[in-house]
Amino acid sequence: METRRYKLGVSDAPAPLRRCSDKGILLPVTAKGNLEVLDKPLVGFFCSVRCPGDVILKTYDLARALRETDMTIVSGFQSPMEKECLDLLLRGSASVVVCPARGVGRMRIPKTWKQPLAEGRLLILSFFDDSIRRPTAAIATKRNAHVAAFADRLLIAHAGKGSKTEQLGKNAIAEGKPVFAIDSPDNAHLVETGIAPIQARNLRTLLN
Repeated sequence: METRRYKLGVSDAPAPLRRCSDKGILLPVTAKGNLEVLDKPLVGFFCSVRCPGDVILKTYDLARALRETDMTIVSGFQSPMEKECLDLLLRGSASVVVCPARGVGRMRIPKTWKQPLAEGRLLILSFFDDSIRRPTAAIATKRNAHVAAFADRLLIAHAGKGSKTEQLGKNAIAEGKPVFAIDSPDNAHLVETGIAPIQARNLRTLLN
């Protein structure tokens, strides 16, 4: 499997990734897999570590709908709910970009990722040097900001009130980017900020 390395400010970096920056610094990026998945509509997916039961059930439904679409779902897939969704997505036909909060040069590829990689519908993307081998809260926050920057729209399964994930959604709205959250009473505080509620049956809203 070919590994590509870029500086995101240079012209040979994939166009979506050029939207990422770190206070003007040219970010390094390492890519393993099929870069063509970045040519599809990119949906940044986020969920807080703690997720209410009602949201969990509805997120499963949405993930099952997402996995059969012609979209690319981008996430760190680090929180428990994000990991569950990754397992569901990899069983479908949709493309997936996994962005670990660590370098990937020495990363061991999970067995369940190998077939999607071979099929060309999985891309592993890292914004961090290979010397970073363990995720931290600070690195995860940076990673999430980069994902939000190059995604075309965001889908937040759940974010706690006042959380960094909620602020990520607010920032994206301020930039004019579409942001959606699972339609649930537990996400009422997100809807109040201008984030649009979404259900599995109206998933096409993400494409418009």
